[in-house]
Amino acid sequence: MSEEKQQVSRRQFLNYTLTGVGGFMAAGMLVPMLRMAVDPVLQESAAGDFANVSLAVEDITNEPQRVDWKIKQVDGWYESEVTKSAWVYKDDNGDIIALSPICKHLGCVVSWEGSEDYPNQFYCPCHDGRYYKSGVNVPNTPPTAALDVYEQKVENGMLYLGNAQPQGEA
Repeated sequence: MSEEKQQVSRRQFLNYTLTGVGGFMAAGMLVPMLRMAVDPVLQESAAGDFANVSLAVEDITNEPQRVDWKIKQVDGWYESEVTKSAWVYKDDNGDIIALSPICKHLGCVVSWEGSEDYPNQFYCPCHDGRYYKSGVNVPNTPPTAALDVYEQKVENGMLYLGNAQPQGEA
C-alpha cells in the first residue's frame, strides 16, 4: 500500500490563497449592497393601514368639512410624520364621502366654496379649476379627472381613513 502524497507547488498554494482572499473580500463588499437593496422590500408595509382622523361619525354633516390628521411615513430608513387632509361630508343617502383636496390638474389644494362666483363647488385657485360637491370635475375647466376618494371605515363611532383612490376605483 503505497500512497504517494501529491505535493502542492508554491504557485498552486499562492493561487488558492489569493483566490480565497479575493472571494472573501468580494463577498464583504457585495453583502452590504445586497442587504441595502433587499432589506426595504422585506420590511412590513404600512400601506393600506387606516388612520383615526379624530372625527366622530355623528359630527359629520351634509356640508363638507376639512379634516387634517398625521401619519407616519417611512421612505427607506427615513421616518417622518406627514399631515394629510380630506374633505368629509355625508351625501343625500347618509353615506360618508371623504375626498382628497388635491386638484387633479396641477396638484394645488382645493377648497369648498372657495369662490364667490361658484357657490357649492370645490374651487382650485391655481387655474380656476372647479369640482361638483361629489368631487366630479366640472366640464370645460382645467381638471382632467375627479377628486380622489379616501378608503374609509368606521370603528366605535370614529372615522378612519386609508389611502386615496381614483373615483372610478374606490
